[in-house]
Amino acid sequence: MSEAMSRANGRRSKTRAFVEHVFAQQKSRMGLFVRTIGIARARTKIGMANLAYNLTRFVWHQGRTAPA
Repeated sequence: MSEAMSRANGRRSKTRAFVEHVFAQQKSRMGLFVRTIGIARARTKIGMANLAYNLTRFVWHQGRTAPA
């Protein structure tokens, strides 16, 4: 593998790892399993899971404020 391909693969791998972590957490902790009839219901279910994930991340970041 060339040096340029190796660098490009490394960049893609970082992004992929970050995104995969989010989906893995939604599947394991939130029990996300989309089995609905209709794309609108599936979008709503995934959107609610994303909202819950983002709120838990927000609360976690709020608890990590710098000491005064």
